[in-house]
Amino acid sequence: MTNSTVPNPFALTNETALITGGGSGLGYGIASCLVKAGAKVVLVGRRESVLSAAAEELGSQASYVTHDITEMERAAELVERSAEAAESSVSILINNAGVHLKKWAVDTSPHEFNTVLQTHVVAAHALTQAVLPGMLERRHGNVLFTASMTSFIGMSQVVAYSAAKSAYVGMVRSLTTEVADKGVRVNAIAPGWIESPMLEQALQGDPDRKARILQRTPMTKFGQQEDVGWAVVYLCSPAAKFLSGVVLPVDGGACVGF
Repeated sequence: MTNSTVPNPFALTNETALITGGGSGLGYGIASCLVKAGAKVVLVGRRESVLSAAAEELGSQASYVTHDITEMERAAELVERSAEAAESSVSILINNAGVHLKKWAVDTSPHEFNTVLQTHVVAAHALTQAVLPGMLERRHGNVLFTASMTSFIGMSQVVAYSAAKSAYVGMVRSLTTEVADKGVRVNAIAPGWIESPMLEQALQGDPDRKARILQRTPMTKFGQQEDVGWAVVYLCSPAAKFLSGVVLPVDGGACVGF
């Protein structure tokens, strides 16, 4: 048996996380838990006022960079600016930013479908591509994607969102086969129904849908943002040093509920 020499295997001291969509919702919840675990965080988003307020609330370990991740040609610039803001290299990338589109498939235009894919999938790939060289050179890093229960189960009126989140599963698996032997781990979390502005938007004016969700969730409640945040801390920590290629549901049992 090998004894670990890490004093606290769940600590993220000396780690710096770039979190897209980090100023609010799940991104902020993830950032809060990472800070509590000892990491520096760089919040990325388009609204400076939101980012500034979030960084101030998180304290001295937090900074922010205003950026639109759909400007894929500027991904490397974002990584550089984030390293400058944190005064340290990015060792954790959280691909969390996204948009929600609630529409029946028959009413979803190709343009709308493509917009969702560009934000979730193509932009996440561009940023991952930009951050990987440094991680590979240092032989240390974690890339994490925020997937969804729609990566596993069918839900109506979210065909574009479901396609994007399902793509993350393939990206995680493929990336793992390329970089796992070079010190970089790639994983994803798949939040179930977590209390957030995006969930409120998805359930707005649809009480029947809310009831169905709770009925199929064995814990019969919505999750909290910190439930997702602590799962991220675990996957990025030394405690999970032998985990790569994992898509971890954080869903109160919904994925296996009946």
